[in-house]
Parts: sequence; structure tokens; C-alpha cells
Amino acid sequence: MVRVQRRKLWASCLCITATIFLLVTLQVVVELGKLERKKFKNSNLRDGHAKMEEEPTHLYPFPKKEALTLNRKTKLDTDKYPVMLWWSPLTGESGRLGQCGADACFFTINRTYLRHHMTKAFLFYGTDFNIDSLPLPRKAHHDWALFHEESPKNNYKLFHKPVITLFNYTATFSRHSHLPLTTQYLEGIEVLKSHRYLVPLQSKNSLRKRLAPLVYVQSDCDPPSDRDSYVQELMTYIEVDSYGECLRNKDLPQQLKNPASMDADGFYRIIAQYKFILAFENAVCDDYITEKFWRPLKLGVIPVYYGSPSITDWLPSNRSAILVSEFSHPRELASYIRQLDYDDRRYEAYIEWKLKGEISNQRLLTALRERKWGVQDINQDNYIDAFECMVCNKVWDNIRLQAKGLPPKRWKAEVTHLSCPEPTVFAFSPLAPRWRSLREMWIPSFEQSKKEAQALRWLVDRNQNFSAQEFWALVFKD
Repeated sequence: MVRVQRRKLWASCLCITATIFLLVTLQVVVELGKLERKKFKNSNLRDGHAKMEEEPTHLYPFPKKEALTLNRKTKLDTDKYPVMLWWSPLTGESGRLGQCGADACFFTINRTYLRHHMTKAFLFYGTDFNIDSLPLPRKAHHDWALFHEESPKNNYKLFHKPVITLFNYTATFSRHSHLPLTTQYLEGIEVLKSHRYLVPLQSKNSLRKRLAPLVYVQSDCDPPSDRDSYVQELMTYIEVDSYGECLRNKDLPQQLKNPASMDADGFYRIIAQYKFILAFENAVCDDYITEKFWRPLKLGVIPVYYGSPSITDWLPSNRSAILVSEFSHPRELASYIRQLDYDDRRYEAYIEWKLKGEISNQRLLTALRERKWGVQDINQDNYIDAFECMVCNKVWDNIRLQAKGLPPKRWKAEVTHLSCPEPTVFAFSPLAPRWRSLREMWIPSFEQSKKEAQALRWLVDRNQNFSAQEFWALVFKD
């Protein structure tokens, strides 16, 4: 009997121990998941595209000695400063008093400041902007500011007049926004002029014995630009080495297969061996220009570009890229590339600016010189920092006007601050493939987003809280 009781006791102890172990393990997994998600979002926003990297070393706009951590003493002082409330918890800061030139503002993600009398602006990150929760009712002195550096596929509602004009201030890829982020993927002029990765043309000609003239590297397949359809058709007329998940016919070394390796030295060395690279954006919008364009220019490879219709405004020189839009069919593009491949003189005309280190585009030079943020530069604010301070400074400008008895200046976003045409698909023949569901999704998604934008605008203008049921009822109303 005693032995049985002892066995039961041991069994109970083992069950309790196992339960505790499982609970602890589960908690560890949850916390690791939270950490990884936080690292992922911060990395995305610092570099502008999805990849896992280390935590940003310079996420906030002020040196450590100028950033006041919120404590009991400073909490009492926040009544002196306008509150900038991140409605999208982008920075993760519960409270920080930051200096923006001569002005100071209190930045926070703490929504208890929603009704605080010093709350002057609500900051939104476009990808996370949704109808589930908005700071309504909106008071007359509440400014809304939008930060959105991504393509329309992340949130199509924002790309229609009813929604974009809800905001007072914008930071987007458009040159027309209050804080243009058009050059967000370009570190500076020196990386364009650099010969660090430049492979001499004679060596590239020799490498052509085992490499195709064109390289394509893409793992985000069938986006709104329908780039994979074009590349697939192009492949029937000219050889293309395609790495990544889309149309893959060649593999990168194992250590470079992770998307985080797209900016690794080893990856650069491989791509730099090619004469041309297919630089196709995931969406076609004015001024939406990503690393797909700047990377080949940095490496000394000629980009064959498809994307922003305004790309000619940003070329380092008049002849530094081949524009897909200038060819009526992939067949013609393939023929042109083949001509350059066999004619060294004509090929070198596209990289002459690189060889001489001459950037003739004054618009590009001015944009890089005048921007108030840096890219991968710990000595400069990043674009999130600059966005926060832009809003802080404008809020203070109005505070000073009102102190003088003058009316505040009203800022308002325009359609041009975030506007993209309806996506289209390529159809080079009646037999063009139509079986890819994702490829076919973008046009109806864009059409529905128009209805969503109109419904959202009506509800926000009503200036009352609303439910998701109310929103969707409006969207699908006959």
C-alpha cells in the first residue's frame, strides 16, 4: 500500500514538473516570437524592404544624451510639450521627449494620451493603417500624419483621394509629399561613383561563356506590376539567369539563399559579373524607385528597368539604364540587349558615367544634398526621425502663430502625395498564361480598394467611432 502511494506521489510530482516545464517553454517561445517580430519590423523600416537584420543602431532621432527617458519627474513636465502620438506603434516607445532643432515634442505610442489636452498630432504607418481603430472623434487641432514608404500592394486604400486627403502631413516615396522619400534606397552619390564592385568589360565578356547576358533576382512573385509575365516572355528570346523563387533556373550558393543576403558582399560579387540586370519594380508608380534600380548602378551593371514612369528624372546620366517602356515587345528588347552585348563601344556608352565618376542629373544631386536624413548612416537621422521632427516643427509653428493671435496654417495632403494607376497585366499573345491566381488578384483588389476608401472617408467625416460591420456594410452596399 505504501509503495502504491509512493508511486502515485512520484507520478503527481512528474506531472506537475512536466506542466511547469511546458508552461515555461511556451512563455519563452512567445517572448522570442515577440522579439523576432519587433526585429523584423524595425529592420524593414530602416532599410525599406523585408529582410531580417540586427536591431537598428540609430532608430530614434536624437543622441542618447538629448533623449529624455520618461520617469516620474519628466512625466509631470509633459504638459509643457505637444504630444505626438504614434497611433501605429512603429517606434515602440512608451514615452520620449525629443529635441527637433529649437522645438521639443513628446513622442509616445501610449494611447492613454488620446484625450490629453497637449496631444496635437497622430502619426500613422501606412502598412498598419486600418479601419479597426482610429482616433475618433477627431478634434479641430488634431493633425494626422502619414508615413508610408512602401508600394501600393501593402495598403491600396491609401492610394485613393478620399483617404490620402485625410492626412495633414505626409512622408512617402513621391517627390510631392511633405517629406519626399524618393531616394530612400540610395546611400549617396559616392556609392554610385564607386568602383569597388566594378568588373572590367573584358572580364565580363570572358564570363559570358558561362553566364547569361541578363540576370533576374526576385522572390516576390506575381506582384501588381506583373513583372514575371514579362520576364517569362523575354526568356523565349534571350538567355536569362534567374535566381530567387520567381522563374528560377539557377541557384545561389547556400550561404546567400537567405533574403537577408541581398546586401551581402558575396551576393554583390556574383551580380556584378553580369552585363545587364532586369530591374523590375513590384508596382508601377511615379517616383516609386527601390534598390532594384540603385543596386546595379552601384555595382556597375546596366539596369533594364521597368517601374516608375518618372525614372528619367532620377537617372545619374541620360544614358545609364535601358528602359523597358521604350520597347513595344520583349522581342525588341531582347534584340537591343543582344546588340549591346556584342558591341563593346555601344555597351560602354551606358557605363561611361560610372567610369568617369560623372553624375550629370542635377535633380538627383539636389535631392541627395538637401534631404534631411541619411541611409545606413549612424551620423545622420533616418527617415523616421526626420518624419517625426517634420510634424513636431509644423505643430510648433502653429502654436507660435496662435500665441500671436494669428490663425494656424492648415496643411493638407494632395492626391499626388501617394498615387498609383490601376495595375495591369501583360498579354503578349492569346495564349498568354492566365492560371496564376495571385497575378489575377491585383486588379479586383484595386477596384475594391476604391470602395473601401470612399466608405472610410464617409465614416471618418461623420467623426464618430464606427465598427468593422458598419464599414464593410458600406463597402458592399449596392
